[in-house]
Amino acid sequence: QVQLVESGGGSVQAGGSLRLSCAVSEYTNSRYYMGWFRQVPGKAREGVATITKDGTTNYDNSVKGRFTISHDNAKNTLYLQMERLKPEDTAMYFCAYARERWFDSFSPGILPPPYDYNYWGQGTQVTVSA
Repeated sequence: QVQLVESGGGSVQAGGSLRLSCAVSEYTNSRYYMGWFRQVPGKAREGVATITKDGTTNYDNSVKGRFTISHDNAKNTLYLQMERLKPEDTAMYFCAYARERWFDSFSPGILPPPYDYNYWGQGTQVTVSA
């Protein structure tokens, strides 16, 4: 099975930057895609960004223009570069992996829901102070 391990979380001042990493143990021989989610206590898990096997990306509108998702296949690592962080970005961030892509393309700003994903990391905390 695919194993995911996040790292890079921490505390940062508003306006600052942070890069999250997700180590991927292996890849399935399929049309997989990966994503980042975030969650705060008492709230539903929220999709942040996705990247398909062929490199197509999509972002939630709340982070568009500030966050960048990327995948380095040679390093088996998924990244989320976060810039101009805001206090409302504070959350536990999770990386996730979906074995199969059942759609032709993403609609901008509309991301696959959590239940589409098969594997999850343990999460890494990001705290942005004002």
